[in-house]
Amino acid sequence: MFGQIVIGPPGSGKSTYCHGMYQFMSAIGRKSCVVNLDPANDRLPYPNCALDIRDYITLEEIMEELNLGPNGGLMYALESLDVEGIETFLEKIDQLINEQNYIIFDCPGQVELFTHHNSLYKIFKSLTQKKRMRLCVISLVDSIYLTSPSQYISILLLSLRSMLQLDLPHVNVISKIDMLHKYGELPFRLDYYTEAQDLHRLTPLLERESNTILGKNYVRLSEMIGELVEEFHLVSFEVLAVENKQSMINLLSVIDKANGYSFGSEIGGDSIWSEATRQSGAGVFQDVDIHERWIEYKQEYDTQEQKQHEEMIKSGQEQPNEMTEEEEWEQALEDWENKHGGKGSLLR
Repeated sequence: MFGQIVIGPPGSGKSTYCHGMYQFMSAIGRKSCVVNLDPANDRLPYPNCALDIRDYITLEEIMEELNLGPNGGLMYALESLDVEGIETFLEKIDQLINEQNYIIFDCPGQVELFTHHNSLYKIFKSLTQKKRMRLCVISLVDSIYLTSPSQYISILLLSLRSMLQLDLPHVNVISKIDMLHKYGELPFRLDYYTEAQDLHRLTPLLERESNTILGKNYVRLSEMIGELVEEFHLVSFEVLAVENKQSMINLLSVIDKANGYSFGSEIGGDSIWSEATRQSGAGVFQDVDIHERWIEYKQEYDTQEQKQHEEMIKSGQEQPNEMTEEEEWEQALEDWENKHGGKGSLLR
């Protein structure tokens, strides 16, 4: 069975992503469920959480009983699951696997848990080894970090460390990309940041940002981190606006290739989607320049999409205010299929 492990710093949009991906998979006929691994997340945006760690242990209880702070409480909760409850947890996961679910794991936002702490690593290694799950890590970072050269260097290092720590197929994602145009002008094109190469070009920006005597040492440190990231040549990013259907289609095609779903048998009823990704590889949908789409001509693209939506309503293909979110996903996929040759021959 297959699944996604969703990680990222606080505020990167993990739970929102899990909800959106669950809805999208429901629309394409892929049976899925969400597992909450965050004992501090008491307001889940997704309905019918299949397995919630808060049913076994909550952050509030740990903090009160052991006199720990929020960070210590989170680490203790995952350690308890690893040491004491891993077998019970695996049994619950086994039930979801037997029901042919594609599992989405919503993880805590504490970065220590996926950069150097071993609890999450042991949990997911148990799933891949004992349950033979094919998992892919989805690492989300907020697009606002692109606006500062020093912050961008920091997320590169965070992403690299997460990849090395969790030791699983990994897709780094810049989330909330639809908000980037509100944060100010970028000095480079968006694809410069997604490819994470030629990082020495950031040096003049770092020098202007840290123009003190101590700042010179900081600039040199940032340069060395950039060189380290480039040497590994592992870090690159996809972009995501979770409410944009085309953006979700692009990302899922990449994820399916990373965890092997595109090369397996059709197990979730989404044989059309599987056939499309199997024939094409990950890049088939990405025929639009991301810098033009999300920065230079964002308003024009948004207007065009809205116009298409209104034309569909007028033509009777879609009824305003009567479709559920899952039905909207289905309609978007049907439009894409029609544009590319109809069902069963998406890429012909």
